[in-house]
Amino acid sequence: MMRIPYKESPGVTASLAVIAMLTFYGVSQDTAQETAQQAITTVEQYEGYVPEAYRDPVGIWTKCFGDTTNVTPGAKYTFAECSKSLNDHFIETSAPVMRCVPDLAHQNPRVIVAMLDMAYNIGPGAFCKSSVARYANAGEWTAACKRISEIYKTAKGEPLPGLEVRRNAESELCLQGLREGK
Repeated sequence: MMRIPYKESPGVTASLAVIAMLTFYGVSQDTAQETAQQAITTVEQYEGYVPEAYRDPVGIWTKCFGDTTNVTPGAKYTFAECSKSLNDHFIETSAPVMRCVPDLAHQNPRVIVAMLDMAYNIGPGAFCKSSVARYANAGEWTAACKRISEIYKTAKGEPLPGLEVRRNAESELCLQGLREGK
């Protein structure tokens, strides 16, 4: 398999729309901006910055910071287009999660970030049907955080080391948030 030439990212800022989405779903105004920026930074870190269309490890056309929507094979994208793409795709994947796990809005920002990063990577449908969401909705937050590291680490049945690293980091971030409290 050809390696994707990830480039170091120049950094992306959370848009006001991401902050507004979080507050709409109940994240306090005090923490929405911090949560939004940490979430965007986390997604950016794990997805990498590739300003052109490419196929991910399972063959899905992808662009910029892991966005799989409206990708034109062979296209190149500006940093501004990629930043907008990241923020827009983050909202697309996060809003359904905030609806399917309503109490997530009342958790520590690290818990929110960990779960929204996972959903950005696996999709909101898969996240909302996952055991992570079921544990969270049952109020079993520790079990939910631990479960993150146990699932969605393969592509086409093959383990992907990068996904294992990401899931372990998301799980640890989530558990840190629980230890810190709100």
